Amino acid sequence: MNHQFKVDKSWTLFLDRDGVINKKLPDDYVKNIAEFEFMLGAKEAISKLSNYFGRIIVITNQQGIGKGAMHISDLETIHNYMCNEIKQSGGEIHGIYFCPDLADTNSSHRKPEVGMALQAQKDFPEIDFSKTIMVGDAITDMEFARKLGMVAVYISKGKPTDAYNNHLFDYVYNNLIEFSESIQHNHEK
Repeated sequence: MNHQFKVDKSWTLFLDRDGVINKKLPDDYVKNIAEFEFMLGAKEAISKLSNYFGRIIVITNQQGIGKGAMHISDLETIHNYMCNEIKQSGGEIHGIYFCPDLADTNSSHRKPEVGMALQAQKDFPEIDFSKTIMVGDAITDMEFARKLGMVAVYISKGKPTDAYNNHLFDYVYNNLIEFSESIQHNHEK
């Protein structure tokens, strides 16, 4: 599904982590590097996307910390590994924002709430939400994007999308590499 606009270095890309960059663990959390497995093509996709976006930011709910399944230091180790692997593939992550709060805490930082995006904008004042794309595989990611007027890209992983929620996203791709190829294709037009 090709979009009809071109991005440039004034645009920001927000990426969800689990299910977009790395594989989700069924009914569990990625708690260490051994459990972290990149989605097929994700490193190459981020490398391509780094050529087109001024900033690439990871925005991720991580309630495994709030549940005591892991510590912040475990998450930092995973994120250092992820960033190093992406950098070795020619890509760059400029910032990572995570929310350790439980789903039932009504946290202003937990997606679909927008606290992590506001913190990213505070750290990187050039972020303009009207020139930001949010890529995620959950409806909460799409709701998050809608609240800030971002372009919402849903990663379907080949599953049919729920017609009930179609109003929440602008574009659907099977995976991050398909999205990156669309960005590249539109840029070359």
